Amino acid sequence: MENTGILNKVAQITLLFWLMKIVATTLGETFGDFISMTLNFGYLISLGITAVVFAILLVIQLNSKKYIPYVYWLVIIATTTLGTEISDFIDRTLHLGYIGGSILLFTGLLLTLVLWKKKFKDVKVYPITNKNKELYYWMAILFSNSLGTAFGDCLSDVMGLSYIQGALVTAFIIVVVVVVHYATKINEVLLFWLAFIFTRPFGATFGDFLTKPIHKGGLNLGTLNASVVALVVIIILIYIEHKRHHKSLETNTK
Repeated sequence: MENTGILNKVAQITLLFWLMKIVATTLGETFGDFISMTLNFGYLISLGITAVVFAILLVIQLNSKKYIPYVYWLVIIATTTLGTEISDFIDRTLHLGYIGGSILLFTGLLLTLVLWKKKFKDVKVYPITNKNKELYYWMAILFSNSLGTAFGDCLSDVMGLSYIQGALVTAFIIVVVVVVHYATKINEVLLFWLAFIFTRPFGATFGDFLTKPIHKGGLNLGTLNASVVALVVIIILIYIEHKRHHKSLETNTK
């Protein structure tokens, strides 16, 4: 059972949450490419670097006693960056391809959710107060972001869609999920994970649009410049979330 003596550890699912998630995925895509391609570390070393950073941030998050916006969102950014490296490593180093990688990552996500459901009897993503349950939460997020990366790359590299077309396809899927959420009684948890998966390729394809050469349909801003822009935006949004959360706490204590 949940330990109600411990405060909630994760973000509330709001419109701001989804906006921050999209920007975080854009940053994860551009910064992941900056490490592996621009700095030329290669996929294996980049995977190792981002995995270590993710592990450190995850330990800090797991040991936090309550939801701290900047800590939580740093872990989200770390999962999107690591997800970029995992997807690229599976495709370009292991040569499993984006379709094979998507199947592998979907299996990992499904297994995580099944084990989560078996242990805690539900897979609700808010609130979360139990540290063990939170670990399943973060593993599911990591698999989701990696899967979303592979799917986004599949749209452009396998299906031949431009980055804008790929973003429009994933945006359409997200809109469908939103409509289904408000128009039907389909399980909200299922819809959350669908939206979470597809906001990743939406942000990733937008990141590719910012960084890739003009002859490939991009704006050729470069991975560093695009990462800086996305970082500035996410810092502003984290500040807004911090103020919103602080105000909410004050309201609830009155």
